Amino acid sequence: MGPVATRTAVLANGLRLPYAETGDPAGEPVVLVHAYVESWRYFAEVLAHLPQHLHGIAPTQRGHGGAGRPEHGYLPGDFADDLVAFLDALAIDRAVLVGTSSGGLVSQLVASTHPERVSALVLVSSPAHLGDKEAVRAMLADVSTLEDPIDRGFVEEFVRSTSPATVPDELVAAWVDESLQVPARVWRDVLRGLVDTDVRPHLADIAAPTLLVVGDEDPFVRADQRVLLDAIPDARLVVHEGVGHGVHMAQPGGVVTDITDFLAAL
Repeated sequence: MGPVATRTAVLANGLRLPYAETGDPAGEPVVLVHAYVESWRYFAEVLAHLPQHLHGIAPTQRGHGGAGRPEHGYLPGDFADDLVAFLDALAIDRAVLVGTSSGGLVSQLVASTHPERVSALVLVSSPAHLGDKEAVRAMLADVSTLEDPIDRGFVEEFVRSTSPATVPDELVAAWVDESLQVPARVWRDVLRGLVDTDVRPHLADIAAPTLLVVGDEDPFVRADQRVLLDAIPDARLVVHEGVGHGVHMAQPGGVVTDITDFLAAL
């Protein structure tokens, strides 16, 4: 464990993405990809648990947190392109990608379309598809009516519904502050893109060794793990007992151990 530094990367297209990093800059790059309406700050505990020999890097995606907010470009493919450009900006040839929840879909896209850039893939509480989930479509109906300024109560309800019940109130409040930075148009455009994009036909193109991490009490994506296991050529699964969605939030140290053990075995 080491100190966490915050910096800003400027992509080739001019987009500015804040990011946090820790560990040895010469170590194996481990890039953390956050979920819908989150930011790098959702990974603060994961970064704190990463061993010093790894180079942990957590960017904030476009439209989120303090990142640039272009008028357009909020499809999963746009976020995937940004991630490749982010690696270019940091002169990283290959990295371990760790995608959480919907960030897993972006990571799946990068791993399937740019296999030469991904040395290993970790999908934490990741869906195989969102368009087939009734709860997500209901959420889309609500989000489609959002206007600025977004009501804090709405955001708090969303954060609590997607976070483990064991997360303390003060951390939930901090995450709500982060998610409130996301404009209503980004809430709308990103969720619509996530619902409409189906990565499943491309899963067989993922060449990187893949680790799936999920909670056994996660009703949201637990069944999706079988789809991912069957479709990704080199995939294995770790299940955390007594945990729901967002395993990395409930057990950051345990998920870091999963990652380090996985990488050591490779």
